[in-house]
Amino acid sequence: MAVLSSLPSLLEMDLIQTFVAICEEGNFSRAAERVHRTPSAVSLQVKKLEALLGRCLFDRETRSVRLTGDGEVLLSYARRLLAVNDEALTRFRQPDLEGVVRLGAPNDSGVLALPPILRRFAATHPHVRVDVRLDTGRELYRRQSEGELDVIVFSMEAMKTSTLSPVHVEDLVWVGLKGGRAIHQRPLPLALADPGCAWRSMALTALDAVGIPHRVAYASEMCRGQAAAVEADLAIAPLPASAVEPPLIRLGAAEGLPPLGRFNIYLTIRSGAGDAAEALADHVTARFHDLADRGQRLFA
Repeated sequence: MAVLSSLPSLLEMDLIQTFVAICEEGNFSRAAERVHRTPSAVSLQVKKLEALLGRCLFDRETRSVRLTGDGEVLLSYARRLLAVNDEALTRFRQPDLEGVVRLGAPNDSGVLALPPILRRFAATHPHVRVDVRLDTGRELYRRQSEGELDVIVFSMEAMKTSTLSPVHVEDLVWVGLKGGRAIHQRPLPLALADPGCAWRSMALTALDAVGIPHRVAYASEMCRGQAAAVEADLAIAPLPASAVEPPLIRLGAAEGLPPLGRFNIYLTIRSGAGDAAEALADHVTARFHDLADRGQRLFA
């Protein structure tokens, strides 16, 4: 106990910054350039960090930089520490922004993802009002194109060929009631959102490709509503993998269903929306990346 109490109790941010740089650059030399230190100084920083934690962070037996299990765990913490550090610096170094930002998000992912985003944004930009609209991806995209929304988070099948990089990616799976009979009916009863929903498009395209007859038995813009229809054994539904919980189960090849693939969530900012919109977009992106770093999914 006496030995433990003598150890430093704070992680130095420059050590954390160097550690993340090595992980992202995949090379000590490139990481050294990024943090403006010599490669030998970077090596010393890694040794200091490993001594502080009492754990080996990198596999020295490989020629390339490879994280150990402890290193992978630390990377998640390190990115979150740097994010909080940047958030704090931004809050106090930048002049207070004012005005209104109009944010649009999908009905379901918006309800689940927005509360922590809005909380953090309010802490860093207390004088900016955020007007939120929840709608379908197609409607959000149209409204932003017409100048009615500044920042939108959306998922549209048509955007798969876009040059945009997704802020979140997740498996879309077939979901049914455990022991249910809906899966055996023909035409296959489906619980879907309205046209324009990426999940609906992916499901119908997949069924058409393998010739499975189907019908829309239940419609709801909220995936919780679709899940309710599945739980009542009225239909099966295409839902995010993280939305599956008892008594619902994943369905697939064993039931003769085609795979659905993965769906992407994108973020776009209206041209000329302003600094407040850019700041809010940074918070949205950070939130989704934080979920990924923690190994969590959107509906977990």
